[in-house]
Amino acid sequence: MKYVIRGNNIEVTDALRDFVEKKLSRLEKYFETPPAAEAHVALSVLKDEHKVEVTIPFPGLLVRAEESSEDMYASVDLVVQKLERQIRKYKTKMNRKFRQDATLRIPWKEHSPNLQSTSVVAEEEEEIKIVRTKRFNLKPMDAEEAVLQMDMLGHNFFVFSNAVTDQINVVYKRKDGKYGLIEPE
Repeated sequence: MKYVIRGNNIEVTDALRDFVEKKLSRLEKYFETPPAAEAHVALSVLKDEHKVEVTIPFPGLLVRAEESSEDMYASVDLVVQKLERQIRKYKTKMNRKFRQDATLRIPWKEHSPNLQSTSVVAEEEEEIKIVRTKRFNLKPMDAEEAVLQMDMLGHNFFVFSNAVTDQINVVYKRKDGKYGLIEPE
């Protein structure tokens, strides 16, 4: 795996680069052959917050995670743990699917070291359960009105019908306090 590491408001030292590469190389143990993916890592510092964002486009899977803490090395550890959970969850789902159709080749290792603990196996075997369903009418509105509705309801996101494009959009509140808009392509 190749690593593209960049820093925002921080100099990426050789020690930090080696630490990030060493930690991210742990993800390769989940694959039969090392993937030819390129890991994009963004390290940033804002005030006392050390943030790490990692995006890895594996074959057939895009893995992305971000974490922040008061220490850059701790943030790297946290983001790698989050990425491992995502890959294990996807791996379990795909292995279950491939076991049902035994003719397909599984790109994952069947038994990875460090996955033998019962808590991890139990976590992987959990089914995704939808515990609540909401239905509501989508009133046509613009993005600004949707943000106002979201704030009035006290939610972190709001689904609405865009009056301009006539498509379903989502506005959401970002961690930095600003707002984002998700539109279909």
